[in-house]
Amino acid sequence: MNYFTLALIALAGIVLGIAQLLKFSIILLFPFFGILVIIWAAANSSGFREFLKIFKRYFVFCLLIGLIAFLSIWIVYQYHTWEYPPEKQLSDTQDILASFDIKFLSNLNIWMADKPVFRPIGQYLLGLFMIFQRAAGGNTGFFLGEVSATGWKSYFPVVYFIKEPLSFHILTLITLICLVFLIKKLLWQKPLLKVISSWTKLHFVELASLIFIAIYWITSLSSTLNIGVRHLLPVFPFTILLISGNIVAWSSSTPFSKLKKALLAWLLLWQAYSIILIYPHFLAYFNESIGKTDQGYMYTVDSNLDWGQDLKRLNQWLDEKGIDKIYIDYFGGGSPEYYLKGKNAPWWGAKNPEEMPKGSYLAVSATFIQRGQGKPASNFNEPTGYYNWLNEYKLVKKIGYSIFVYYID
Repeated sequence: MNYFTLALIALAGIVLGIAQLLKFSIILLFPFFGILVIIWAAANSSGFREFLKIFKRYFVFCLLIGLIAFLSIWIVYQYHTWEYPPEKQLSDTQDILASFDIKFLSNLNIWMADKPVFRPIGQYLLGLFMIFQRAAGGNTGFFLGEVSATGWKSYFPVVYFIKEPLSFHILTLITLICLVFLIKKLLWQKPLLKVISSWTKLHFVELASLIFIAIYWITSLSSTLNIGVRHLLPVFPFTILLISGNIVAWSSSTPFSKLKKALLAWLLLWQAYSIILIYPHFLAYFNESIGKTDQGYMYTVDSNLDWGQDLKRLNQWLDEKGIDKIYIDYFGGGSPEYYLKGKNAPWWGAKNPEEMPKGSYLAVSATFIQRGQGKPASNFNEPTGYYNWLNEYKLVKKIGYSIFVYYID
């Protein structure tokens, strides 16, 4: 192993560590790299012994990269736990993981919590296990008229389809058609294993991207945490790169290259136009498949549409109308007291509507409106329908796309 290889291993380990620090779900890179090692060894060997030799070599590389990644994580989390009392970290870990299903992992994490050398990694693992808990436990959400806490198998495919531009989906379809023809072409060539091996070596980056996309999609579909298309963000760079590479090659190939380029230009202009139309409310973007963008709340809410981005606009509207008090049931991390400057009064869905004084204004976030008006899924046992009474009143104003204002007369 030369110095250049060691330098690359060190760099890969640091970058992998940074990736883990940025998003817990990137833990999927570890099984992903394991699959890549197996595929690479199989593609570059002519027999089982040679396969084992190549696999062993790259497995050692991956092991070193993983150790460096965890060292990078340790350094960052050492800073975070420096002033964190060990006994407090231990008790917090015990409380948080009390309902964690995999007892071996929870016990290991609890053991790490007050050990000086292992505390930083223990704190990182605690965050990781909390994500596992939340993904398994679900979150109350609204989707296609229903309210559920355990999610829907169709959630991510549907939300991905309606939230991303239709022009992008057309480009994806063209890419998939090209992929089908490529697979058909490969299957007709002989000897098949040699052809597949040769193609894998020549297109290993593309294959690796496809594998990561597949792993992440499969994991997402099995999750009960259905709160936003943002959970698919890690696959976007790979998807965009694969589609871009294929479309460039497809549009440049004969026959009909000029027609293909004209179609590509039209799709890109369409995508730009559809996005510019919703400026500056980019979070609330839905493509043309649902009709009007302002109907997006009828399909899905939460971070697909409503993440507390319209409080400032609500205050501007109150000032324009001279309204000095409004009841508010707000979904988001901002402070109504700060943005509304004392004009807000608290409200929540479980309150008796008769407690609302006549002549009052009520602002409700889209997420709470839909959770309070959606039908309960078959396995959902929490209260629903608590905002159906608002159907009797006029919707005075929709602030941005995420806050609904009613006048209670």
